[in-house]
Amino acid sequence: MIQENLVFNPELPVPQHVAVIMDGNGRWAQAQGLKRTAGHREGLNALRRVAIAAAQMGIKVITAYAFSTENWRRPQEEISYLMSLPKLLNDDVLPELMANDVKITITGSLEGVNRTTQAYINEAIAKTKDNKGLILNIAFNYGSRAEIVKASQSIAQQVAEGQLAVGDIDEELFSRSLQTAFLNDLQDPDFLIRSSGEVRLSNYLLWQLAYSEMYFVDTMWPDFDQSVFESCIAVYQHRHRRFGDVS
Repeated sequence: MIQENLVFNPELPVPQHVAVIMDGNGRWAQAQGLKRTAGHREGLNALRRVAIAAAQMGIKVITAYAFSTENWRRPQEEISYLMSLPKLLNDDVLPELMANDVKITITGSLEGVNRTTQAYINEAIAKTKDNKGLILNIAFNYGSRAEIVKASQSIAQQVAEGQLAVGDIDEELFSRSLQTAFLNDLQDPDFLIRSSGEVRLSNYLLWQLAYSEMYFVDTMWPDFDQSVFESCIAVYQHRHRRFGDVS
């Protein structure tokens, strides 16, 4: 576990794209004698706090892991609550995000998601589509291996139909075939933050994180606020990215 006591400096560059694995909601709630669902509710508030802090810092994109394809294995009561969060997002969080010019986008699939949840997700996207500030890209019903397989199948189909030659396949083409292609002009994540002390990627943005700086912090996600987020960004500010070079 990395432990670094650094101070955020607004004069230093910040990452343009931050990926976040919002971990620890359930454990946070259980430690306080609450239902796991209470942790997810507070986790939504933490996402609001982080998004606003990031917007004020000049960060362009936050891609937040909200619901993975593996999360369908959780108890039905917990899944049902997680599916209700887009309504809470619209009712309780969206006004403040709108006031900060935040745009909401989705990476993942709505396949298998109930129509009510889909409607609230699409409503949030529609309400914020003209905003020009931070992009809050929510990874919902997302799994990176499935994403890579689907991209490979799409490219293979284009080759089979004669639309592409094998020699046309390169990293740029593959990136354009991924679910995050609409963010490519804003670059892959510079920085990954995972909360709650877990040190793994959990099938998240496996292609996109190839050269990202990573930071695994012990703080549970519901405890994230501007000061915690700033301390994470301070870690990034003191990293030296070389991309395989020696300089």
